Amino acid sequence: MSVQPKSPSYRGRLAPSPTGLLHAGHARTFWTAYQRAVAAAGTLVMRMEDLDPDRSRAKYATAALDDLRWLGIRWQEGPDVGGPYAPYAQSGRHAFYLDAWQTLLRGGFIYPCRCSRKDLEAALAAPHESNQNPLDDEPIYPGTCRASKVITNNFADPGAANWRFRVPDGEAIEFVDLKLGPQRFVAGRDFGDFLVWRRDGVPSYQLACIADDAAMCITEVVRGEDLVKSTARQILLNRALGFQNPSWFHCPLMVDERGKRLAKRHDALSLRTLRERGFTPEQILASTHFTTVE
Repeated sequence: MSVQPKSPSYRGRLAPSPTGLLHAGHARTFWTAYQRAVAAAGTLVMRMEDLDPDRSRAKYATAALDDLRWLGIRWQEGPDVGGPYAPYAQSGRHAFYLDAWQTLLRGGFIYPCRCSRKDLEAALAAPHESNQNPLDDEPIYPGTCRASKVITNNFADPGAANWRFRVPDGEAIEFVDLKLGPQRFVAGRDFGDFLVWRRDGVPSYQLACIADDAAMCITEVVRGEDLVKSTARQILLNRALGFQNPSWFHCPLMVDERGKRLAKRHDALSLRTLRERGFTPEQILASTHFTTVE
């Protein structure tokens, strides 16, 4: 079911998660993705990352599409316009993730983990959306369940278990970011065994992201710099699954007047609120920081 790119044509993507209103930081990152697609005379894909069944809301998905159109961003494929790689909402792509999970299981790359959800801490969200340090300093997994012996024939689906990817301890994962330059992370030191599937039947952000990027033939990923370390994890997943790596371009984060990274909890700095306060798209995109108005 997994699909690999058939040509070098540029394909970028926008991947909002409808768990709140988009803010000015999202606007700048998505505008960068749009501009890079335009400059490459390529295709821009809109993918709604609505995996989280508890926090995703249809009203936020609708607001994201409306706010990004208001900014002047246009895409050629997406949940609202269709395209050859539908569906363009992750909630409808479970079969792709299950296929990837089964491939990882057959290859011996993953193992079941009995640690509690509290221990795992919000694995389905992108790291910058979780309660962890916003720069993705996720605690190294101590290996409690790493010695699990799995008989692959006994698992047709993930079942009621958490599943972790076993990282190659000590291996340096290196890549060149098109914005930040050369990057290097060491597996087992900078990040540990990470979740690919949650016991409630939902794949993690890491697995869903790379499965969709491969299936939709994405050639470049533009996102915030708080996800740089996630790229090392995704390189390992791509290698295990036989997927090609896209290029990466990680954008600087936008901050508030206190130097804090913008987050969806900053309702006063949501695009919807800024629009209501009379800001123009040009003003939002030109700003390097915003003042919170309570």
